[in-house]
Order: sequence, then structure tokens, then C-alpha cells
Amino acid sequence: MKCISWIITLAVVAGFVLPPASAQKQTVKLDQPVLLTSCGQSPGPLKIKVFFGRLNIDYVYNLQASAGDLSAKKKEGKPFKSLIIVTGASLKGMGASKVSIEDELDRTKKLIAEARKQGMKVVGAHVEGMERRAQGATPGDNSDELSIDAVCPQSDLLLVRKDGDEDKRFTAISTGKKIPLVTFEKNMELSDVLKNLYQK
Repeated sequence: MKCISWIITLAVVAGFVLPPASAQKQTVKLDQPVLLTSCGQSPGPLKIKVFFGRLNIDYVYNLQASAGDLSAKKKEGKPFKSLIIVTGASLKGMGASKVSIEDELDRTKKLIAEARKQGMKVVGAHVEGMERRAQGATPGDNSDELSIDAVCPQSDLLLVRKDGDEDKRFTAISTGKKIPLVTFEKNMELSDVLKNLYQK
């Protein structure tokens, strides 16, 4: 009897103290409309855009969104309720947009400041995995890491593809700043994560 009692007690403690990851994800909710942008001009935001379209989530996609865009929507009486900034720098993407990583960091800083002013929730996302973090155009290029530093420690929620956290970079930010971290393994799982975050 003592053995059975001990097993039941252990199961109860495990069930309440360590809920499954899926249950943890569902406790976080974000509001629409959403402004989806980038810090670093990588193609990462396109992945979220595709799923937003399928889920009929109200969003605006603007890779070079500014603080002024947030202010303008508020003046219209239709303010954004949440902001997703996808980190990951692409020298090709920045070159096509004629911006530098310094431009991106400055724009992002002002964008987050305005979002905070309006009481919006900010999501820092890294959805391209470790390959994006390893794609420096030249040895020693750290533009991707700079984009992470500019966004993730300032976020209310981190959304990260699991293999992009192999070195526990995002786990350290989450733990140190007490920011919830939601991870996914495959691109198709991102759809379920976004659905849990945004649909009532």
C-alpha cells in the first residue's frame, strides 16, 4: 500500500509541478491585429506570414516597419495589439533594402520603444534555426547575434525553432530576463503554436 501511495503522490506532483509543454504554450495569449517585421531583413518573417494567412489572423507584414507606422495606426483608431520581430540578419536582404545592420538596430530600438509606449506585447522570434545563425557572409560576422541582442531581451515572449537554441542562447535570455520561451521543432508545428497564441 505504501508503494502504491508513493506512486500516486509522485504522479500528482509531476502532473501539477511539471505540466506538459503543450499546456504551457496554451496559457500564453496575444491579441490582434499584429505587426510582423524583421530585424536583419532575413526571409524568416515569410514563414510566419504564410501561417497567419492560413489561420485568418489579422496582421500587417512590413519588413521595414517603423515607430511611425505604429503611431499612425493608433491615430487611425486601429492600433496594433502585438508586435512580432523576427531576428536573423541577411547581408543579401539588407543589401537589397539598402540598409545596414546599424540601421536595423536603430529602427528596431525605436519600434520597441513605441510599442512599449502603447502597451503592446512584443514577441522576439527566431524561426530559421541554427543555419541562419551560422550564415555569416564573412568570418567573424556577428550581425545575426546583434539582431538577437536587440530584440529578444526586450520581448514579452520568445518564439524559437528548437534547433536554433542548440547553444542555449535563447534559454539563457529567457531564464535571465524571466521571459516565457515557446519552442517548436518543425515548421508545420509553427502553425499550431501561432494558433494557440492568437486564436481565442
